Amino acid sequence: MTVFFMLCFTKPESIVRLLRAGMITLLTVLVSPMATAQAEGGIQITSIKLEAADDGYQFDADFEITLNHKLEYALEKGIVLYFVTELNLMNSRWYWLDERIAHSRVREGLSYYALTRQYRLSRGALSQNFGTLKEALQALSRVRNRPIIASSEVKQNTEYTVELRMRLDIAALPKPFQVETLGGSKEWDLSSGILRWNTILPPQRHSGSNTP
Repeated sequence: MTVFFMLCFTKPESIVRLLRAGMITLLTVLVSPMATAQAEGGIQITSIKLEAADDGYQFDADFEITLNHKLEYALEKGIVLYFVTELNLMNSRWYWLDERIAHSRVREGLSYYALTRQYRLSRGALSQNFGTLKEALQALSRVRNRPIIASSEVKQNTEYTVELRMRLDIAALPKPFQVETLGGSKEWDLSSGILRWNTILPPQRHSGSNTP
């Protein structure tokens, strides 16, 4: 995996000045997809952007998702595939374990209905139908305006570690398939892996503020 960072987060004064001036886009990550992913299935992170939102932060991300033949077959047989997208904002502490100060975790189900020959992507009570698997995967791969929920105080001008991952939720599979994964089968192990980077967050926008 080749990763190109659009900004270097070594905290030079020029970057800090740009952040203070209101730059909300902190990071764009470009990942070259692996050739084997097309045949074996996989998830690649292609871009990620963090920005300030009203009274908090949010992020956009793009993934490239390819299902292998076994996963496509399971989908056609009525098995719901659940995908989890997770982002953690971590405060590194030399004297103790790292502290998670903010996070986002969303679980989405991908299913196929043979009667209507449609694919469905659902999140909670919300769902959307698609005519092809390609369209459904494209919708799943585009994360937009996803809120990041703070559990502790988020400070400006402080460097944090960000962790991003999308994975197939193996624990949500029917028991026989979970047993197969325990047997060492890699065909169900679909994950982007965890992408980590350090960054300084821009100033927060507050409700009612006139700041653009």
